[in-house]
Formats: sequence, structure tokens, C-alpha cells
Amino acid sequence: MSDIFDSATDCKLLFNNATQSESSLILLRSKLVAITQRFGVSDLKRENMLLVASELVSNNVKHAAGRGMVQLWKQPGGILDILSLDFGPGIANLATAETDGYSTSNTLGKGLGAIRRLSDESYIYTQQERAGQSKKWSGTVILARFHLDKDNKEAKSGYKFGLYSRSLSDERYNGDRIYLKRSGKTLRWLHLDGLGHGEEAQAATSDLAAHLDSYDTPEEILALVDRQLVNTRGAVAITGEIDLARCNLRISGIGDMTAHLYDQEQIQHFTFAPGILGREHRSATGLETEFEKKYVIVTASDGIRRNWDTANFVGLFNQHPQLIAYTLGNIMGRISDDQSICVCSIG
Repeated sequence: MSDIFDSATDCKLLFNNATQSESSLILLRSKLVAITQRFGVSDLKRENMLLVASELVSNNVKHAAGRGMVQLWKQPGGILDILSLDFGPGIANLATAETDGYSTSNTLGKGLGAIRRLSDESYIYTQQERAGQSKKWSGTVILARFHLDKDNKEAKSGYKFGLYSRSLSDERYNGDRIYLKRSGKTLRWLHLDGLGHGEEAQAATSDLAAHLDSYDTPEEILALVDRQLVNTRGAVAITGEIDLARCNLRISGIGDMTAHLYDQEQIQHFTFAPGILGREHRSATGLETEFEKKYVIVTASDGIRRNWDTANFVGLFNQHPQLIAYTLGNIMGRISDDQSICVCSIG
């Protein structure tokens, strides 16, 4: 059995709002109630989500002077994420801050501990501003994850992934698209960026999921996509495969997209042969490697700025791939283009 996910339907930003004051919670609660009712969420789980949302808004207002946001995301596998990202001072000692009763603002100090208990999964990343260090951002990111389906297949797979896909100005059409197939010990994905943006760019990257079943090498899938995109605007793309049985990673790409490979010691950045699938392009650029330890693989469209490194986000790449995707997408995304990131981790 396999699962095939499509970012156009399975990775959706459902709500995005600044948290400048406690009044931000009113709109967030209203939206969260409507979403959970539509998804058939139980009363108990809905109440847990509302309590988590309240804690996240309060944290942003109290500790980051309201300089933050809360987002609601639908993700593959029946998952609803509540994400908080702020531009505050960061947390000096995360372990201490998660202890019930600890507070820096004369409150009960149960916020982070409550978020941990009420969520099905939770992940926190924080970075403080320090003189002399290269940082793109300081603050705190909190991801509270809720499973709408009972069966959590990710825990059994041996790999994890995270998706971020957001259209220009959050409009209806998105030319960036990620297809991902999960089958046993194999994970394959096809990450595309349609030329330009809007309806025609989205049309160019539609109906390509079947190619994940139709190839033996990443280069073959790009050839199939190339043929299908003739008479469209065209697209650039990266395709990859993680095979846990063979401890093997293969990636191939054409056009203005990037891949990044982190092996717990250093990060390598890869670009690909110029050109556009469906039009003119050079032969695909590929890489293949075996892995014996934890790896993190990031593929990104040109809607994500490239001038970042592990020094800019210390410790981020040890986090869950979904938190990595949300952090890079929100901090490094270009507001002038569609934006997308696929993050996969092994081990």
C-alpha cells in the first residue's frame, strides 16, 4: 500500500493572522471552531486546540510584544497544525521555560507545558539574538500538531517529511506544487515550480502525480514530465527518492530550484542545470549518495531566498521536518512569488 499526497489539496494554509494583542484570539478561535466542525473533530480535541491557541496568542503578546503570528495548516495524513512564530527575544532556557510554574511575566507559567500535554505532537524551536553571530531571525516557533486520523503512519516509516506551499499574496492559484509518494521503506517526491504564477502556472504543474509510479530513476520521471508539459508555460522541477532498504538517496533537477543536504555536520547546497521542462533545457543534474546516519534533505522553489545556512538557524535542522519547513518558509519566503519547500529527514 502507498500514499500519494498533493500539496494543492493536502498542504493548505487555512488561517494566518498577526497576534498584536489578546483580541487576536477572538478571530483565531472563531476560525478554529469552523475548521474543526468541518473536519468532524471531536468536542474534546476541539477544546484542546482552543486552549493551545489561547496559550500561543498569550505567549506572543506577553513575551514578544505582539510581534508574531499564528497560522492554521492542513497537512497530509489527516493532520491539523497550529503554528506560532514570533520575532521576540527568544527563550534563554527552554527546559526551564517548559516547567510548570516558571514565568518571566508574573503569570502562572503553564503555557508551554500545557501545549505539550494538549497536543498530539509538539515541537519548539527558539533562537536568541547574540552579538557577532550571523542570524536571519530571532524568536520562537511553536508547532502544535493534532491528528485527525487515528493511524499515525509517520511513526512507523523510518522517515519524516514536512511541506510548505503558499501562493503569491495567498491568492487562489499556486504554480508551486509538491507530489509525494510514501510506500513502505521508500519515499519519492516531485517538486515543481510553474513558470510565472497564477492560473496558467498552476495548470502546468497539475496532474503529474502518476509519474511517481512510472520511473526507475529520477531522470526518467523528469523526462516524462518534460513530455507532458509541452504546450504549457513549462516548469522547473526536482525529483527525489529515499530508499531506506538500500540506504540510498537520489535527487535530480532541472531549472531554478535548489536542494540542500544536511548530514549533522555540514550542509551542502545544490543547484541544477538551467532550462525549463516542456521547453528548452539541458540534461538533468543529479546526485546519488548512501547514508549511514541522520540526513535532512530540503528542496525549495525560487520563492525561497537562498542566502541562509545552518549558522543562521542554529539547531533548526535537528527539529521535525515540518517545523523546519514552516520556519524557512515564513522567514525566507519571497512575498513577490509563490513559495514552496519540501523537507525530508532520515533516521
